[in-house]
Order: sequence, then structure tokens, then C-alpha cells
Amino acid sequence: MSTVTMETLPSVSDETMPIVSAETAVIAAPKSAATNKSGNLRVADWLFRSNYASVIWLVVRVWLGYQWLNAGYQKIWGSEKMFFWHGNGAGVYGFAKSGVAANAGPMGAVGYGWWAAFLHNFVMPNASWIAKIISLGELAIGVGLILGLFTGLAAIAAVALNFTYMMTGNAGVNPLYALTGVFLALAWRNAGLLGLDGLLVRRTASPFHVVSILRKVTHRQPPLVGATD
Repeated sequence: MSTVTMETLPSVSDETMPIVSAETAVIAAPKSAATNKSGNLRVADWLFRSNYASVIWLVVRVWLGYQWLNAGYQKIWGSEKMFFWHGNGAGVYGFAKSGVAANAGPMGAVGYGWWAAFLHNFVMPNASWIAKIISLGELAIGVGLILGLFTGLAAIAAVALNFTYMMTGNAGVNPLYALTGVFLALAWRNAGLLGLDGLLVRRTASPFHVVSILRKVTHRQPPLVGATD
């Protein structure tokens, strides 16, 4: 029976031993087939990044934009003009009044006392100019979504108006419009790719970079050295 002595064991020096840090010691779990290399969900990544998905967003954007455009048109020139653009904002006044009733008491349809106070103390006394702001706002949202101009801002404004209408106790199509607006706001870059936003992104890398371009155009450059007036 052979014995193993310390001389027969291979020596391992400190130089040959691998150094394992705390970060590399963590064993990474295998990624799911539903995620890509960046860790994002494949469906979400496709919707928000794929050029093919921008066609779907174009249809959704134009459809929602038409709804808002038509709503604003009806309030300014159409069948509702006597209640919003004219008539001292009677439509907004009646809408706010019904919202106060819907929020009043423990059995109210919505039941937000602070919102009822806002409608009663601010919206109803200023219904005339608020009606014009709403009409122009709906029209601008529709134009922005259809043209794909500042799609994210237009979608956020649309969701804000939908939220206001729902808080006042009017559901109708507002939940559907609000949900669609949220997705458009999240996918603003891809949703506006087939639109004016796409032109701005390709030219400036971001729609908000237009501000820096305007500054460059309007900023007075210092005179050249040695130049005379």
C-alpha cells in the first residue's frame, strides 16, 4: 500500500491560482427565450425598436389622431361649437356641473371631494376660456398625432385630457383612448418614425435638439480676428 507524501503532491504557487472577484463569482442564470441579448422582452423590443413595427404605430397614431382632430373640429366649427367655442363655454360648464354631482357625497360615482372642489371653484367660473383651450388642445393633439410631430408630447397631452374626463365621471371611450395614448407615449420614437418626428430624429438625433439648432442660428458669432466693420 503506497503512501502519499507532501513531496509527491504538485505544488501550486500563488501566481498560478486564478483570482475570482465577488462580481465574477455570481453565477448568471440562463436567459429566457423570451428575452434578447440586452435583457429586454423580445415583443417589447420589437414594438419599440423595429422599423416594421413603426407601420403598426402609424396606423394606431393616425386612428387616435383622427378621433382627437374630429373632437376639436366639432367644438370649433361643427355641431358642438355653440357649446364650446361660442355660448360662453356652456358645454364645459355643464360637464363640470355634472362632475361635481358625480363626486358629491359618499355614494358619488367617482367620489373625489378635492376634484369636485376644483371643478366648482375654478372650472365652472372660467368655463368660457377653458372651453376654447380644450377645443384648441384637442385639435392640436389630433394634428400632432396624425403628422407624427412631437408624438410623445401629443400622446401625453391626450392622456392628460382623458384622465380629466374620467375624473369628472365620464368614461365612454376615454379608457381606451388613454391606454392607447400611454403606449404611444412609451413608443414615441418608433411611433413617430413614419412622420415628422422621423425626419427630426434622422437630422438631429432627437426632436428636442431643434432647440440647440435654433440657438446656433440665432446666436451671434464672435467677429473674426482682424476683421473690420
